[in-house]
Amino acid sequence: MIRARASAGAHPGAARARQIFLLVLPGLWVVGVVVWEVCRPTSGQLLQLLAATPAIACAGTGRRQCVLLGGGCALLVLLPFGAVEPAVGLGARATTCGAVLVVICASWLTAGRRRRLLRELARTREVATATQRVLLRPLPPRIDAMVPAAAHLSASEGAVVGGDLYEVVGTPHGVRAVIGDVRGHGLAAVGTVAAMLGSFREVAHDEPELSGVLRRLERAHQRHLREWAHTGPAAAPAAEEFVTLLLLEVSADGAVTALNCGHPWPYRIGSGAAAPAVGPAAVAEPLPPLGLFPLPDELPEVRCGRLAPGEGLFLHTDGATDTRGPAGEFFPLTRELRRAVGEGGRPPAGVVEDVREALLRHSGGRLTDDVALLMLCHGRSGAPAGPVPQPPHLPPASHPV
Repeated sequence: MIRARASAGAHPGAARARQIFLLVLPGLWVVGVVVWEVCRPTSGQLLQLLAATPAIACAGTGRRQCVLLGGGCALLVLLPFGAVEPAVGLGARATTCGAVLVVICASWLTAGRRRRLLRELARTREVATATQRVLLRPLPPRIDAMVPAAAHLSASEGAVVGGDLYEVVGTPHGVRAVIGDVRGHGLAAVGTVAAMLGSFREVAHDEPELSGVLRRLERAHQRHLREWAHTGPAAAPAAEEFVTLLLLEVSADGAVTALNCGHPWPYRIGSGAAAPAVGPAAVAEPLPPLGLFPLPDELPEVRCGRLAPGEGLFLHTDGATDTRGPAGEFFPLTRELRRAVGEGGRPPAGVVEDVREALLRHSGGRLTDDVALLMLCHGRSGAPAGPVPQPPHLPPASHPV
């Protein structure tokens, strides 16, 4: 989990301080050894430690510094320090000088190979990042009347995508969004994510009803399962692959319609407050996740009210609420979301970034599941404003913080 997660909460000057330390470390090593030998002569025995200088310089700075410092050390060990026996001292100094030269050559070759590997790694990361961004592409700054913001954290080291998915598109039927969670996490679930996102980006424009979008997604998932049954690993049979999905449609007047297949419901954001967008009465008959059971004949769409200008919806996957801290406590998403919203006026990107950083701090940068965060804000300002109405049949005290 060292990657952007660790660096996201790091102080901006930490990397610079580390670089300066690595630059001065070889010089400090040489000065320390020489001063010790001058103050307490050891007949040149302590000078053998100077052979480590080229390796230290090579690891922390580069090949040029390695050669310069190594050459200086090779000359230093030939100089007599203190009163030593000429024959013994000269032999010991010559041996140490030879050792320094050998370390210089070895460090030069090692640094060259390391540089080539780093260049190859950088090119590989560029290709991988570009490929992953095509799958989970960045959202535009504005889609019709909605201002979106999103963040994704993968449980796989070095990955940008994983088992969570999200997308927001503007269509003739309104702004449509999807967020989902594929069984499993990391790179093993990327195939299902690609199938779901590819299908959603097409059918969201074609289907006039949100229920039609969901049925098309179910058919796309079934086709993916049939292909998975022939090509997938035996350890993950197709019958166990399923996807939780939340489909949203925001019309031009701000009316929100949702279809939920076993996914966490969103929060409604406004005026520094965050509350569940849907009460228990609306979710008495949840739809099953795609892949577990066939969808029923009737797909009940849930009306989530109307977004006034400045109000928004905050969507997330269960990886956010299931993330545990060092003591095993779950991430307090509701509390952190309310803290991120503050007194209101925060743009969606700021709210999402604050929740993301809080989640990383809570987990210590070690995630066991993928996390996707998505916020949609309605209005020209793009900032939450106005009161947040409580969902029906849901008193505020019944929602844990």
